[in-house]
Amino acid sequence: MKTKHYLTGLLAFGCALSITACGFNGTAEKTDAEKTGETGTVRVWFMEGSISEDAQNYLKTEFEKQNPGSELKVEVQQWDGIVSKLQTSLASKNESPDIVEIGNTQTATFATVGAFADVTDLKETLGGKDLIPSFVEASTVDGKIYAYPLYAGARGVFYRTDLFEKAGIKVPETIAEFKEAAIKLQAANPDKVVDFGGLYLAAVDVHGVESYLFASGFDYAAFEDGKWVGKVTTPESIAALKDVQDLFKNGTTFALDSQAGQKSFERYFNENQTGILIGTGNIGAKLDEKLWKENKVGVFKLPSAEKGVPGASFAGGSNVALATNSQHPELAKKAMEVIYSEGFQTFLAKDGWVPGNTKYSSEIAGPLGEIAADIVNNSKLTPNTPQWGVAVGDGEINDFFTRIAKGEDVEATAKAFNEKLETALNAK
Repeated sequence: MKTKHYLTGLLAFGCALSITACGFNGTAEKTDAEKTGETGTVRVWFMEGSISEDAQNYLKTEFEKQNPGSELKVEVQQWDGIVSKLQTSLASKNESPDIVEIGNTQTATFATVGAFADVTDLKETLGGKDLIPSFVEASTVDGKIYAYPLYAGARGVFYRTDLFEKAGIKVPETIAEFKEAAIKLQAANPDKVVDFGGLYLAAVDVHGVESYLFASGFDYAAFEDGKWVGKVTTPESIAALKDVQDLFKNGTTFALDSQAGQKSFERYFNENQTGILIGTGNIGAKLDEKLWKENKVGVFKLPSAEKGVPGASFAGGSNVALATNSQHPELAKKAMEVIYSEGFQTFLAKDGWVPGNTKYSSEIAGPLGEIAADIVNNSKLTPNTPQWGVAVGDGEINDFFTRIAKGEDVEATAKAFNEKLETALNAK
């Protein structure tokens, strides 16, 4: 792991921002112009593929209507290389955007080094208790909130109702029944398709595997007595890993699928090569329209060990933060209010995302919309620490799942990974 190099870069970044350790109080200050009520241009960075043009246009139009004389510019960024670009731009008082979209597992890293302003006072204005709880928690450092949930990808289960019926399988109500259903469906192979897999489950689909594991009681680590303690080797985690290894062996034929294959995994569902997908709401739009029209697609929540209780699936997504070096922090806060307005949040929902304010999740298109808020409110994220990026930066989780998928000894593999994880999470 590149722990030393990564953290050295963050320390240099923090000093460039003049963080607390270098003499900065971590609060965005009003410019002279804003103190006198003058106007300005607010720059917003959204990531490629996140926010539709219609939503971007709504944000710009509404903000400029509510703030005459001011302008809002949306600048779309590429995911590739975004961390380096954020490090450079956020550290500059002249180049920093005012508002940035940031991956929910990266938020703590930038908040800790002072890149984001404390926006705790905006919580009630932006949505209060309706804001995705796990995302707010991931954006909280030392009791202060540095970002708010923009959207989440609720991971539900899409399944072929016709194949379930042919195989005599009912919708599972517990995670144990879910595993049994996948294995039974693969064994039945109702349409006799070559290399048919009951469930699409691949080691490279990290968040899909995590969703099953989290629902089964697995955990990476917990902060106890001032340090991170690995939980990969607890009895609950080992049991979950053994179950997922059983699925890799008997419930799927995609365990060692490629990255390219995983990126378009919906095609396996459309081509009758699998009957179950764990996916986000926008996957529904990629499924064959004919299957929907013929009522051959169903959706349900990934279950937990207890009947009637949703499993704690992984909810990937983004937060939105106010840059410490914003040129116009007060105007940026007004732009944040538009982002969390019903109009903008509804655009997110109609695009298939669970909006940051779950009150508007009923607008999500398709059957997943009816259960999306419940899924996200029961979601689970990875450990909330800046060091998480170090722990996974070299593909460690992918390698770990691949070893499990290849049938390596679960206890030994988990022990080795747990030791690496603890070292990375506790690095100074």
